[in-house]
Amino acid sequence: MNGNQSVGLLVHAGRERVPYAAARAWMAHQTDVVRNGGPEAVALLEHEPVYTLGARAARTSLRVAEQALPAPLVEADRGGDVTWHGPGQLVCYPVLDLRRRGLRAGDYVRALESVVIETLRACGIEGGRVSGRPGVWVDGAKVAAVGVRIDRGISRHGLALNVAPDLAWFDPIVPCGIDDAVVTSMARLLGEAPSLPAVAVAMAEAFAHVFGVTLVEAVPA
Repeated sequence: MNGNQSVGLLVHAGRERVPYAAARAWMAHQTDVVRNGGPEAVALLEHEPVYTLGARAARTSLRVAEQALPAPLVEADRGGDVTWHGPGQLVCYPVLDLRRRGLRAGDYVRALESVVIETLRACGIEGGRVSGRPGVWVDGAKVAAVGVRIDRGISRHGLALNVAPDLAWFDPIVPCGIDDAVVTSMARLLGEAPSLPAVAVAMAEAFAHVFGVTLVEAVPA
């Protein structure tokens, strides 16, 4: 893939939980940095509990009234439907100049899916794609969601991998608006909870391989 070969890496996973609003502010700031010719970056983090609605999502994907949700509901400017983020889930937010890298939107989504597939394989799980359903699946259950926004060629948002969350958080929603599918986690598939920092290391290595970049430690904005 074309483009600069160094991407800044911010890792919060296993260190602190990041409020969703703080992550959105970082993505907005980093988008401006990249648009002005500055370095690209990717953040690996774990959120405080939150439900997010994609830009075109409908509240019909909520199984309970919004007031009955066990965590706040936030409207997000990404694609996709409703999902949950929180403890035990590893989130990856790349802010990349896709035009500089010669990547179209569909290619970029598939690359993110490949990052998850390689991460899972490094941890002993074989994941894959399902035609017409973005994300990564194992035995018919969704283990990772992908939802992105591309603003004048700059990517925001990204992917969320269920490492070892309490899957009951997904009960009040129709995850990603797919009402005939279930969610799973690496912990359920492996029979034990993997270390979130260890999975973050595997994901960083997979990201570097898939995108053909060198990840360098970045200073938080």
